[in-house]
Amino acid sequence: MLKYVIRRILEAIPTLLGVTIISFILIHIVPGNPVRVLLGHHYTAERAAALSRSLGLNKPVWEQYFIWLGHILVGNFGYSYVYNKPVVQMILQALPHTLAIVVVAVLAAHLFAVFLGSVQAYFQDTVFDQVVTVINYFLYSMPSFWLGLLLVIFFAIDIRWFPSGQIINVNDPHPGFLDWLHHLILPVASLFLISVAGWARYMRSSMREALLQDYVRTARMKGAKEFRVVFVHALRNSVLPLVTMLGLSLPGMVAGALFVEEIFNYPGMGLLYWNSITNLDYPIIMAVTVFLGIVTVLGNLLADILYGIIDPRIRYR
Repeated sequence: MLKYVIRRILEAIPTLLGVTIISFILIHIVPGNPVRVLLGHHYTAERAAALSRSLGLNKPVWEQYFIWLGHILVGNFGYSYVYNKPVVQMILQALPHTLAIVVVAVLAAHLFAVFLGSVQAYFQDTVFDQVVTVINYFLYSMPSFWLGLLLVIFFAIDIRWFPSGQIINVNDPHPGFLDWLHHLILPVASLFLISVAGWARYMRSSMREALLQDYVRTARMKGAKEFRVVFVHALRNSVLPLVTMLGLSLPGMVAGALFVEEIFNYPGMGLLYWNSITNLDYPIIMAVTVFLGIVTVLGNLLADILYGIIDPRIRYR
């Protein structure tokens, strides 16, 4: 297992290098000038030239890339153009908030999708199955930002059960865990509802196939209880496709958090990324892009490792 993990990490290095090259090129060909944004009303040709030299933006793109790559290899992502703070410091401040909503949403959605998909498969083609299928398709087709807006309108504005944004109540001098949890519910619900809708469909299809297998019929013939047949024998094999999606869904969930955090003004990686794009803050944009690339690679690796844990027949070479 250890040799396999090390080999996969080494194989991921060219992928991450490609991510940095493509991202760096795309950032520099999109319209916009960070120097003009930074200077604003104080823009003059002389000031623009001086600022470009100080930021290194007057050098050729290929030279800028290798300078930037050399810095990030030693953990230096530079300073934010707008906030004049170390990029690493800003990411470390925002990352725990994003992890809070993403990890909770991913785990809760997977657990609920396993249960819901299994129940749907067991009661397939019944009224319950059809109603849940319609709801799943409705939620699955809905963009995360649109669902977030609906949740804000109904739960924050109309009935006022939950706050519409932020991470704590700014008017509370001593906010505690319950206040943080209260602000966390709507952002997590936005990611949870959309994710569980799609994953439950995969689980339903996988469980339907598992319930038709010979080992399930054999377990029933031996007198095994129906609960054990469904949630032990059939579930162990039908959950494998969802394990793959657990790793592959992490990048998508982090990307979805970008829109959710913007809607709820939630101070995480998504809001930081959004504000950086708006202000053409290149160091932060590139750092978050590299972070997403690393999350993608780790997500694939996590899926492979979980495969081996759940199914002992899988061996790594």
